[in-house]
Amino acid sequence: MVFRQFQINLVIRVLILTATIVVAVYLFINKSYITTVILFTGAVLLQVYALIRYVTKTDRDLARFFQAIRYTDFSQSFPDENRGKIHSELTQTLNDIIEAFQRERIEKEEHYLYLQTIVQHIGIALVSFDQDGHVSLINRAAKRLLKVPQLRNIRALDQISPLLLQTLLHLKPGSRDLVKIEINNEPMQLAVHATELRIYGHTYTLASIQNIQSELEKKELEAWQNLIRVLTHEIMNSVTPIASLASTLHGLLPSGKNGLQAEDEGGLGPEELADFRSGIQTIQQRSQGLLHFVDSYRNLTRIPKPDFQIFPIADLFTRVNRLMSEQLSNNSIELSTSIEPTSLELTADTGLIEQVLINLILNAIQALDDRPNPHIDLLAYLNRTGRIIIDVVDNGSGILEDVQEKVFIPFFSTHKQGTGIGLAVCREIMRLHGGSIGVRSKPNIETVFSLRF
Repeated sequence: MVFRQFQINLVIRVLILTATIVVAVYLFINKSYITTVILFTGAVLLQVYALIRYVTKTDRDLARFFQAIRYTDFSQSFPDENRGKIHSELTQTLNDIIEAFQRERIEKEEHYLYLQTIVQHIGIALVSFDQDGHVSLINRAAKRLLKVPQLRNIRALDQISPLLLQTLLHLKPGSRDLVKIEINNEPMQLAVHATELRIYGHTYTLASIQNIQSELEKKELEAWQNLIRVLTHEIMNSVTPIASLASTLHGLLPSGKNGLQAEDEGGLGPEELADFRSGIQTIQQRSQGLLHFVDSYRNLTRIPKPDFQIFPIADLFTRVNRLMSEQLSNNSIELSTSIEPTSLELTADTGLIEQVLINLILNAIQALDDRPNPHIDLLAYLNRTGRIIIDVVDNGSGILEDVQEKVFIPFFSTHKQGTGIGLAVCREIMRLHGGSIGVRSKPNIETVFSLRF
């Protein structure tokens, strides 16, 4: 019963073919018109061809089905041509399998797009490359971090940072390393972690790269702030009573000759009294000086939260120039400004950024002492990534390379009279703005402090 419809169709086709052959032979024997004989012969050939295709259609469908699976072409379909129940079931099964593969492919593509979206939106830089260095994956965070629009081979990083490239190529799977590099004059402390993947016989390295420069600076500054709070608290508690007592004793000392007791009566003579008064004054002055010194360090722990506003950088430079004009004039220093584009605006706390620029200009004035043709430049511009940069440039004595990393540490100063607090305050202000401050210097040629917003 299963093959009944197929058998009926086959019998009908065979009968028609037989009848056509008989007629063609009859016409040929009776020498009928040659055209008629040719037509019937052609009809016989066509029917033979159609019969073969009809009988072998199942084989062709199966071959086409397996080819579709082999080449993942799931757009194929297998129509039911009323060839019997078994053939209908076969075509239905083939169509169901193709549809299942289609659904599976769609799900895989959706999962792939989902993972791609996650990878591209994650904040940590991710780079995957094979043994030949060909990059198979790089997310947007990595492009922003490395300042590259695209990366096809990991060895192209040699132009950016040879140290980072060697770290990525030689980092063992599962291990971590810290790399200190500089890209576009921006210092970075990178934490690099690598793992190894094996897919279809190929080995891939998946590396995560995270810039922890700001986090390190934040933790370092918090440690200094905690230390300063403890020290200032203890010092103030100890020195304040000493300064107060010294002031009280100085006030109790007689100021004139009538108040002095004779030496033979056990009192102090004029010379001893003068020495006593001088000693108390010294204690009082040094106590007050120490209190002032400690109070200056308290500034590092008292920086207010920024009150963000949008303002033109041209107005900021104008105010700073006006505030510093007298000191610049007294030291015969020329101050020039440049803003590109001239309409550039900044979102920040005006007062705090003014304080940063004033501190940097004061440091520059000290570095320009006794220098020929002293000048300071204030520059504002957009870097390649669209970040606002403000540079304070001077042609002073400069900073030695091994000292440049230390100038932002509290208590450290390159000036004899410095407290070592100004640049630390500048760094904390920039951190509160979500930015950073850096320095690069060529001694006796140029020193550049860069504010990156």
